[in-house]
Amino acid sequence: MKVSSVRPDVSELNLAVLGRSVHPELLAIHERTSVEQEGFRATLAICDAGHLLELRTPHHTVCEIVGPKGQTLPHRQRLFDKKLRGSRDEVLVLPGGVGYQLSFQVERLDPEVYLHLHEEFSIDCRKATLGRMFDPPNRLAPAAISYLQVDLFPRSLLVHAFHTFPENCAVVKTQTLIELPGAK
Repeated sequence: MKVSSVRPDVSELNLAVLGRSVHPELLAIHERTSVEQEGFRATLAICDAGHLLELRTPHHTVCEIVGPKGQTLPHRQRLFDKKLRGSRDEVLVLPGGVGYQLSFQVERLDPEVYLHLHEEFSIDCRKATLGRMFDPPNRLAPAAISYLQVDLFPRSLLVHAFHTFPENCAVVKTQTLIELPGAK
């Protein structure tokens, strides 16, 4: 009998970008924090299968969600919606001139390589802006790990997110840069 982890299969992940906020009840949030810089506030959250990144200014809201394909999200103001597979780079100019650059990569690894990377991610998770090690499905299995590292700049925000999927020996990496109008 297979014991399931908290994570869905990595092939079932989706990434959505919305020009609005999302009600927290729609997501199973395990950890949350926020960071502020002059002109904006960013909320970061770790969910069952990924993360939420929401950036708010007095005039703009951008919300990025990595989660399972069937997750209920609003359709209104959905600016980007793609299945996560392989690697991809996207550049969007959002309403009001907000720049949004995204890179994502889904890596499936050999079990030995995955276990080595898992050890490195365990260390990085403890030092990250926001991190979570989920309970493993059994005492011998590696835990799923999610962590986000934030770099703040005047008028911009850079977020590196890492999510492991032990049952798939897979890692999902995203890098998001959001630049507000007037950013240099």
